[in-house]
Amino acid sequence: MTAYRELETRFRRVNALGEAAGVLSWDMSVMMPPGGAEARAEQLAALKVTAHALMTDPQIGELLDRARGEDGHDAWRQANLREMRRAWLHANAVPSDLVEALSKACSTCEMVWRKARPASNYALVLPSFKEVLTLIRRKAEAKAAALGLSPYDALLDQYEPGGRSARIDEMFDALAEFLPVFLKQALEAQARRHEPLPLPGPFPADKQRALGRRLMQAIGFDFTHGRLDESAHPFTGGVPDDVRITTRYDEADFTRGLMGVLHETGHALYERGLPPAWRLQPVGEARGMVLHESQSLLMEMQACRSRAFVDYAAPLMREAFGGSGPAWDPRNIHRLYTRVVPDLIRVDADEVTYPAHVILRYRLEKAMIAGELEPDDLPGAWNDGMKALLGIVPPDDRQGCLQDIHWYDGAWGYFPTYTLGALAAAQLFAAATRADGDIVPGIRRGDFGPLLTWLKPHVHGRASLMTTDELMAEATGEPLSDKAFRAHLEARYLDGDG
Repeated sequence: MTAYRELETRFRRVNALGEAAGVLSWDMSVMMPPGGAEARAEQLAALKVTAHALMTDPQIGELLDRARGEDGHDAWRQANLREMRRAWLHANAVPSDLVEALSKACSTCEMVWRKARPASNYALVLPSFKEVLTLIRRKAEAKAAALGLSPYDALLDQYEPGGRSARIDEMFDALAEFLPVFLKQALEAQARRHEPLPLPGPFPADKQRALGRRLMQAIGFDFTHGRLDESAHPFTGGVPDDVRITTRYDEADFTRGLMGVLHETGHALYERGLPPAWRLQPVGEARGMVLHESQSLLMEMQACRSRAFVDYAAPLMREAFGGSGPAWDPRNIHRLYTRVVPDLIRVDADEVTYPAHVILRYRLEKAMIAGELEPDDLPGAWNDGMKALLGIVPPDDRQGCLQDIHWYDGAWGYFPTYTLGALAAAQLFAAATRADGDIVPGIRRGDFGPLLTWLKPHVHGRASLMTTDELMAEATGEPLSDKAFRAHLEARYLDGDG
């Protein structure tokens, strides 16, 4: 067996363990009774430590060196070796006792957060949160030393390979300067239009669920390879051949749960579209969270908040909830869908104000990793940041620093990928619609085939063959920038073409 083939075998085993841990994590968030938390923490820790031991076997480094000298590697194998080495470097940077301690601490903290959030009791989760942050800082320092990066960039690199905070700072500072001016313009343009009529509820959760499933199928979700459930925070889990997505329902406003469903469906379609020939290999995985978030936001914001989609979906909405009258007119529903209102909750935010939510979290998590902000001071810093960026202050921590699960379950360095994903989504959707004039008419008739036909070879099927910038340049003609995003906002919120 060649060194390369031996590496494929080893990485297939490691990634299968990772997939098993992913399904267990999904179950913990969706199905597991509270009494199973301690046992589940042990199970997840055991899987992660076992996978870490396989990854840190000294023979992996030797095999990587030998495989590099072997002949006959095509572009996919060369990229697979590159991604194997990257994963090996990350794994070897962190000692196994820290992997185990962090896994247990995050599982415990997440379960406490599930109680603290609805109770708006930050003090309840604070001790667990402090332990998680202490361990995350240790992890960041270990990775920084091994990778030659800053502690924050070492964490960011886990979620966006090659992502660097210096570039993000530049892009986010420009957005932070642009958005307040644009928000004022969008609100003024909105005020000149007729006030949209509210949709009369209530909207029973079972009917919301049925509508969500119907639209998921129209978009292309395959229920023989996935399922829809409920959780405290919408997310996509599982594995490419068994994708698990979740949302949460508000019986006073069905659009919140529906937008969550459509967002997560974008993630799911990306996972399902990854090349089957490279399953369980590093090169066959999603490139990073910027592209992953681009796919969810492309579906939710670019496609499914368009006037074309509302023209298709409005009759289905009326049918689902027995609606009648002018409030259910597609034009009115589209105005509701694209209404700009500074909101306290990130996942419910409109796309004009959404980047401010991400910029706030990015700045706060960088400060916490650097030791410039401690958990005791997070609620006050959060509220100050919301006031500065959006002019609103949360009345309680449930709507403030407790609203997102990410920090409490150990996902540090993740947040900037949301807004970077929004920029990529606008850029990719603009390129797709330039390339195929039937994409928007297809969305209007509920046919997402033309859009998926473009996405599969340009994004989904590329997996980790190339870097994010290389993929963006090949698919759109230029590296990632905010140009298409700004043009999209101006067209939808100032020109009103939807």
